[in-house]
Amino acid sequence: MEEKIRVGLVEDQVLFREGMKGILNHASNNKFEVVFECGDGYSVIDRLKDSQSIPDVMLVDISLPARPDKKEFSGLDVTNVLLTTFPNVRILILSVHEDENFITDLIEHGAHGYLVKDSDPQEVFDAIQSVYSKGSYINERTLKAIQSRMGKKVKSKKMNIAITKREEEILQLVCQQYTAEEIAEKLYISVKTVNGHRNNLLQKTGSRNVTGLVLYAIKNSIFSLI
Repeated sequence: MEEKIRVGLVEDQVLFREGMKGILNHASNNKFEVVFECGDGYSVIDRLKDSQSIPDVMLVDISLPARPDKKEFSGLDVTNVLLTTFPNVRILILSVHEDENFITDLIEHGAHGYLVKDSDPQEVFDAIQSVYSKGSYINERTLKAIQSRMGKKVKSKKMNIAITKREEEILQLVCQQYTAEEIAEKLYISVKTVNGHRNNLLQKTGSRNVTGLVLYAIKNSIFSLI
């Protein structure tokens, strides 16, 4: 039997959290299992350290309660500490905001994907599957937000990094959400070679993850929706 994707929920609204848990645990494809939940961000790391099961994908609300000392601890703070302490956990941000600057800031800080809270259940399933298997979830809304902001921000300034033709081909396919296996098939190379090129791209561009490579590609006009 195929292993289920372990999911964590960091959400302070109990009703929303319980609803999301029910949707995931009873999905028709039976692919997901909620193994962790928390109603705030500041206690996530300590609770994960005591947890018997670490999530593969963590759904994190961007707006979370402040710490007991009144210091803010948002979903962005959770993202930062998770990337440092549990780097293998993929982070999918949940928010009511659709502002392009807001979305791009989160992706730049290392989130693997972004969903608005009014997304339908199927998109939630697709997003979790995507960040689990591909390392990112970039829907059209997010791509447009990134492209719009980057177009305004760095129109005449590109990063002076030498990447090979093959790396550029792979980068374009990464932006189109192809898996390593699919890229290998398209380019008639091995999956190991694809992963090698992708790792080189991460190092060259200073990207934290695959989503960061998408940012780099858009900033440098390697990939565009238009």
